[in-house]
Amino acid sequence: MPDASAPARAEAYADALFEVARAEGTLGEVEDELFRFARTLEGSDELRTTLTDAALPAEKRQAIVEDLLGGRSSPTTANLVSFVVGAGRARDLPKIIHRLVERAAAERKHEVAEVRSAVPLTKEQQDKLAKALSKSTGKQVEVKVVVDESVLGGLVARIGDTVIDGTVRHRLDQLKEQL
Repeated sequence: MPDASAPARAEAYADALFEVARAEGTLGEVEDELFRFARTLEGSDELRTTLTDAALPAEKRQAIVEDLLGGRSSPTTANLVSFVVGAGRARDLPKIIHRLVERAAAERKHEVAEVRSAVPLTKEQQDKLAKALSKSTGKQVEVKVVVDESVLGGLVARIGDTVIDGTVRHRLDQLKEQL
């Protein structure tokens, strides 16, 4: 039976992490690092299984987080992820981080566009894309890029429930349908 309090708990953790990062003055940096960590966690069955393994002592799971993030992220990010993993909530990390990213964007009066691309985008490309998406949706949009090798070319952007698919695969599918 699903835990009905799980969404509320994820929201509470997200709010707590948000407040810590804001108090540390590193909210923007932590938000970006957590976003990338959540994508890594979602993309790795092995990492997800290890961090959620209740048979593995919390200290061991936290050491894995430290090995992964230590030196590659801010100390605040590493500590926040370690805290959530140590509390046995690693399974909720993507939801927690998603909520934190939404809250941070909302505080700036922006929407978040998760953009999937086969290659990393430069800052200039991200800025142009944010401007185009803002114009197309009528909302101020911040772009968060996920490098996804399954995207052969082009981009897929998700803003809330809206998906804009400009990938080569999508265009090929459309052509196939027309034929």
